[in-house]
Amino acid sequence: MTRHVELEVIPAAQQYGVGIIPWSPLHGGLLSGALRKIKDGTAARSGDGRATDALAEHRGTIEAYEKLCESLDADPADVALAWLLSRPGVTAPIIGPRTADQLDKTLGALTLTLDEDTLTRLDELFPPVGKGGPGPEAWAW
Repeated sequence: MTRHVELEVIPAAQQYGVGIIPWSPLHGGLLSGALRKIKDGTAARSGDGRATDALAEHRGTIEAYEKLCESLDADPADVALAWLLSRPGVTAPIIGPRTADQLDKTLGALTLTLDEDTLTRLDELFPPVGKGGPGPEAWAW
């Protein structure tokens, strides 16, 4: 949901041969099918606390994201993790499953390939900072 790391951190890591291990890649559960889980009554963290405020702020985007995932016949968490794994410099995300079942469910991201149209749509939903790419060019005219 936030892509500030693309401005300086990822370019610097790539320059020095350091891998990136992103923390909270599902944004506290918002990218894991939060709206569907709330509707089904199966939401854990994505329906409480700070996640409630974040969901209220980004509800339209999350609705569009979940519709995109549905059109791909893919789990929203798999799409988010597959996108992250497709990014240059990313070694592996910190997924933080609480159960063995949650761990097993994340394995689908390893075999999911996102086509260019899907990547473009994800960029529209979750745009890079500025004009995209590393800073300072992302902010340049």
